Amino acid sequence: MRSFTNEIILITGAASGIGRELTRQLTAEGAVVAGVDRDAEALAKLERELTGRFAWAAADVTDREDLSAAVARLELELGPIDRLIASAGIGRATPADFFSAADFEEIIRVNLIGVANSVEAVLPGMIARRRGHIVGLSSLASFHGLPQMAAYCASKSGLNALLDSLSVELRVHGIRVSTICPGWIRTPMTAALANPPKPMVDLDVAARRILIAVRRERRFVAFPYSLAMFVRVLRWLPPAVADRLLKRRKPVKMPEQAAQEVPAQLWHSRRAESAASPAGTPAESRTQDMKN
Repeated sequence: MRSFTNEIILITGAASGIGRELTRQLTAEGAVVAGVDRDAEALAKLERELTGRFAWAAADVTDREDLSAAVARLELELGPIDRLIASAGIGRATPADFFSAADFEEIIRVNLIGVANSVEAVLPGMIARRRGHIVGLSSLASFHGLPQMAAYCASKSGLNALLDSLSVELRVHGIRVSTICPGWIRTPMTAALANPPKPMVDLDVAARRILIAVRRERRFVAFPYSLAMFVRVLRWLPPAVADRLLKRRKPVKMPEQAAQEVPAQLWHSRRAESAASPAGTPAESRTQDMKN
């Protein structure tokens, strides 16, 4: 199996969640990781914890110029990027009763446009060198629209389509493209859920599964198997039947203390906020950005 030793791997969203765990495991295997995230303090803390080679730059993936400049600085320090793992992402509830086009746009900008900006930052060099690997962390939520997750599902479905197109075109340049669709991943926040969804994958296990796919340059990977099969079936059922199945599933209830910041696979309903507000007054509180 191919080794990551001395490979230069760019990871967006490296400061937290799955991006952080991928950084930890890759540096332990001898990879040189270039980490990008908006949170400079968290990146600096991660650097102090790692024993392998790690360089970082604070940048927002939605800011094309800022991100390109950050990647250029990292390449100047470390060398050309061999692989991109686009892990940065957010999620927030977008229930129909409180639909917000602004929330929808923000999620699309991070989860889809942010990946496009990341690809643009590394692709010219990969084409020139005629080698490279682009990895996009999507989600099982990309397979079918899910209740209260309209924006998140749309962003990940769009990401899949983007990667599909790139895969066909870039193969002639010696560049491989991988789409990784994990389900629910266990984190401190998901552990606090009142009724945690099943199956739930431990963070380190999820990262290992992702890295196996990256190492083998697999075109498409979805896990865990049982949940992946369920959402695959939803795509092929008549829409009315799929709607009924989704309506019967027990919704995941986010505990109040977890509403500040949670992984991108999670969401919570604003119905409780609305009920707590005076009649006719919309709830003002919103879920904060949820990082992968």
